[in-house]
Amino acid sequence: MFEEQQLRSYLTFDRPSWSRLRNSVPLTLTEGELQGLRGINEAISLEEVRDTYLPLSRLVNLYVKSRQDRRKVTGEFLGHSHKIPFFIGIAGSVAVGKSTTARILQALLDRWSEHPKVALVTTDGFLYPNAELKKRDIMHRKGFPESYDVRTLIKFMADVKAGQRQVKAPVYSHVTYDIMPNQHRVVDQPDILILEGLNVLQANPTDDAGVRRFVSDYLDFSIYVDAEIEQLEQWYIQRFLTFRKGAFSDPNSYFNHYANLNDEEAVRVAREIWRSINLVNLKDNILHTRNKADLILHKGASHRMEQVLLRH
Repeated sequence: MFEEQQLRSYLTFDRPSWSRLRNSVPLTLTEGELQGLRGINEAISLEEVRDTYLPLSRLVNLYVKSRQDRRKVTGEFLGHSHKIPFFIGIAGSVAVGKSTTARILQALLDRWSEHPKVALVTTDGFLYPNAELKKRDIMHRKGFPESYDVRTLIKFMADVKAGQRQVKAPVYSHVTYDIMPNQHRVVDQPDILILEGLNVLQANPTDDAGVRRFVSDYLDFSIYVDAEIEQLEQWYIQRFLTFRKGAFSDPNSYFNHYANLNDEEAVRVAREIWRSINLVNLKDNILHTRNKADLILHKGASHRMEQVLLRH
C-alpha cells in the first residue's frame, strides 16, 4: 500500500467523498456505450463511472479551462495565439485496467463543450518491432524501458504539443503482438491528448547526445491506476484464461499455441509469465513512478475503485 511519506503529498478520498465532487455533473454515458469501453474481465458499472470517472472528468475540465484562459490572456498580450493540446498521461501495471480508464475518460471528456476533440494514443505503438527486439536480443523484455522507441515517441509528443497537423503514431496489434507495417493513427490538433501506457511516467534511457528525456515532461496531468500486487496477478491470470478461449484461438495470434492448454496448464503458464516478466517490470520500472502521478486511482476487487489520491 502507500507509505506515510507518500500520503503526505496527497489529499486522500474514499469512494463516497470523491463521488460527491462530481458536483451534480450528469451521467450521459449509456450502458450500451459503456459495454464497448469495458476491458477483458472488467465488470465496470455505470455506478462506477458516476462515482469515480465523472468527478475525474470534472477536475480535468477545470484544469483545461484554466489553461485555456491563461493562453487567451497570453494571446491577447502577444497579439497572436495557437492551439496547444492538454496532455494527460495514464500509467500503471499490466492488467490493472489502464486502457479501460483511458477509454472511459476519453468518452466523458468528449462530452464537455470546452474540449470536444479528445484523442487517445497508447505507447504500445512505440515499441520496437519484433524484428528489432530480436536483433537486440530483448524480445523477452518487451514492455521494459529499453523495448520502446523513445525518440519516436518524444518526437510525436513534441509535434502534437506544437500544434502540428496530421501527426502520425504507429499502431500495435495485440493479435500479431507486433507493430503493424504501414499503418498509423493520425492525431490532428486535438483539444486533449490522452497517452496511456506502462512507460508514461518512467525515466527513459539517454539518447545519442547523452540527454535523458522524460515523456512526463510533456504531460499537463498524470494518473496512475493502482492495485495490490496479489490482485494484479489474479487479474492477469483471469485475463489470460479469457484470451485462451477467445483471441488466442485466432490462427494469426502470436499466442495461438496457448489456445489448447487446459485450465490447470493455462493457470500455470499465466502465473509463470506474470512472475518472470510482468511482476519484475512492475517492481523494477513501474511501481516507483506512482508517486510522480498527480492523481492515483486505487482499485480493490472486481476493479472497483476504493480510494483516490490527489496531489496537493
